[in-house]
Amino acid sequence: MSSAVDSASVESAPRSPGRPRSTRADEAIIEAVLDLLSTGSTVESLSIEAIAAKAGVGKATIYRRWSGKGALLADALRTLKGQPPVPSGASVRDDLVLLVSGIGRNTDPRATKIMPCLIPEVHRSPQQYALYQELVQPRREIMREVLRRGVRTGELRDDIDIELTMALLTGPVLMQKLLKWHPDLDEGKLPERVVDAILAGIAA
Repeated sequence: MSSAVDSASVESAPRSPGRPRSTRADEAIIEAVLDLLSTGSTVESLSIEAIAAKAGVGKATIYRRWSGKGALLADALRTLKGQPPVPSGASVRDDLVLLVSGIGRNTDPRATKIMPCLIPEVHRSPQQYALYQELVQPRREIMREVLRRGVRTGELRDDIDIELTMALLTGPVLMQKLLKWHPDLDEGKLPERVVDAILAGIAA
């Protein structure tokens, strides 16, 4: 009985416009999205109705927090990805190994089921492609700044193509994570090997 009263109080409590009224409700909604995606729902078939039912809230509760499915999906995927690694600034090599090691690494086991399924969506839908870029851009900027710093400190050549270098660093690890491209590659050692191979060409 008391839990029902608490839930009702959460739904009816006053709030400032645009601000969520219950962290617990937010978390339940995000978890519902991730659970549905990890158990076979596609982005296209995912509905606010199904999310609300899974989370145990009304549709109005979702719409008070997010403008629509796209905004909700973006927040759910940010939660799934977690925070990117923070470079220490000690050396370009160490920072790049840290960042490359974080590619495709997620503490949430649902990520291994969800992320590969999003690839076709990114190719099919301009909206999903824009969402992907929105999620990746902050991580890309962290790596970009490490490379810029390496140029400034003289650790890297001053004529490197930073955007191409990021693609070279990211591509092999991402391909191995998503496709298991080469069964004999040790994924644990791959980030360090990739970084050292690229540095051999761009070090000052």
